[in-house]
Amino acid sequence: MKKKTTLLLLSIASYNIQAQSFIQAYQNRASQVSQTNITANLHTFENMGVKTTGSVNNTTALNWLKDQYTSYGYTASQMVEDPFTFGNTSSKNLIVTKTGTVYPDTYVIICGHYDTITGPGVSDNGSGTSILLEAARILKDIPTEYSIKFIHFSGEEQGLYGSYHYADNVVFQNDIRKMNVRLVFNIDQVGGKLGNNNNTIKCEKGVNGSFANNAASSAFTQQLATCTGLYSPLQTATTTAYSSDYIPFEENGDIITGFYEYIKSNNEHTVNDTFANIDPTYVYNVCKAAVGALQHFAVATSLNLGTKETEAQHSLESVKIYPNPAKDLLTIDLPDTINNFNFELTDLLGHTLIKQDNKKTINVSSLSEGAYLAIIKTADHTAVRKIVIDK
Repeated sequence: MKKKTTLLLLSIASYNIQAQSFIQAYQNRASQVSQTNITANLHTFENMGVKTTGSVNNTTALNWLKDQYTSYGYTASQMVEDPFTFGNTSSKNLIVTKTGTVYPDTYVIICGHYDTITGPGVSDNGSGTSILLEAARILKDIPTEYSIKFIHFSGEEQGLYGSYHYADNVVFQNDIRKMNVRLVFNIDQVGGKLGNNNNTIKCEKGVNGSFANNAASSAFTQQLATCTGLYSPLQTATTTAYSSDYIPFEENGDIITGFYEYIKSNNEHTVNDTFANIDPTYVYNVCKAAVGALQHFAVATSLNLGTKETEAQHSLESVKIYPNPAKDLLTIDLPDTINNFNFELTDLLGHTLIKQDNKKTINVSSLSEGAYLAIIKTADHTAVRKIVIDK
């Protein structure tokens, strides 16, 4: 394992004395995590198919990510594509930077890979991808003392090629450090398996660095576990890091931590890594933990600055569709403030089966038993609900 000489930015003691009392503003922002957004992003990720590094679908996913960040209000100057090659294949990492107010040249990196193999990779790693997107949306206008880099790596499945390129050619150049990294927070395969008791998340610590590096990683990982308990309903288990995009950073002397599903689904790298087989509520809860922890790591303001979510968005979040499971008819319960909407019902592969406008009773008697997605759209917002037909 290669090592580069580097200095830890802060003393080990300073990692342990950071206050971790409950902060209401952090909780308010963690509560802004939207199950609708998570589900919609997972569904879109699946519909792009197998996103093998260098493939057309891989490029389609990259462009979708850029479009998402643009829709959140991030500018072109905040988004950088980082191209890399291995063999005859080329691909790109996407780096989105939010500048800190006190330490603008020191970065908290939150990362996950968007490439997949064999299947659509909804858990590995559409789950991490969706969490990065939602965290970036919520924290877009929240001041943080440290800068944040939201990084979507490609090439992970072939051997961490994207993250090695970034760690060795951007963070370091010719073995000289060019970027101060406070922490690398990696999120990989946190989709869970539908039907499992998904109430626990693994918090991963580095063990292959220097003594000081390992001690700092353990301290940050304990903070990650504490934040998880403060800002989500999940329990935690501490494990060691392995074989994901934080490894190149650890090898270069940076401090790492991460999330990984507790009960392994074993659907990764197979055609079964689909939306139908994951637990979207688990992803939602992991996202709440991630938003809480990211605020702690980057030292977000504790002032309540309000939210950009509009009244219409909150209203759409409250949509109810019943009965569920259904047999013949679905009823859509919408707030009185919503008059114009489109309803679409698709199978889990994204094929549209029913499409109606402004109707609150939907006949589903012709559908076979199984799981479907109900999508409700207004002019500005979208709500997605999973529906089961049971004859």
